[in-house]
Amino acid sequence: KVDVIAAASTLQPDQLFEDGLVERPVEFAGNRLVIGVPEDSAIDSVEDIAEPDTSLVLGDASVPIGIYARQMIACLPAATASAIMDNVRSQEQDASSITAKLTQGAADAGIVYETDVMSAPGQLRAVPVPDRLQPRIAYSAAVVADSDLKSEAEAFIESLVSGERADELRQAGLSGPPAGS
Repeated sequence: KVDVIAAASTLQPDQLFEDGLVERPVEFAGNRLVIGVPEDSAIDSVEDIAEPDTSLVLGDASVPIGIYARQMIACLPAATASAIMDNVRSQEQDASSITAKLTQGAADAGIVYETDVMSAPGQLRAVPVPDRLQPRIAYSAAVVADSDLKSEAEAFIESLVSGERADELRQAGLSGPPAGS
């Protein structure tokens, strides 16, 4: 039985809360988008992924990494955004699948979380996404409404926010919850 749900987004936990399936979600971490590229890539900017014949991998529009990537792209001038979307060769179900495509040489670039590039040292590097294009990325967790272990589940979530688990998340490259949480 599941007692805690956690997501790389606030959308799913918020919907589960509205449906009465979980208690009020708590934001516990944040992340940033980057353009993941192979170490030897000439891509150095967001504009570079708009260049013709650049193969790009995005997350599917139904998953957090895909939603965030599209939010970022929507902040660009229309012609640049259109050129980037024309370069999309694959849409994946999660960020790790995007990272895998990049490490296998199946694409020139992918929009991923900063932590995904950190997980492939020596294979990938991160091209920064300017702050003006960064979506607010917050990870949230919630106690399942019918949990038999509510106090333990609440303690676990608290450890994600400010305890031992929070320290582990920061060591892994995640930031604290973004401002406004």
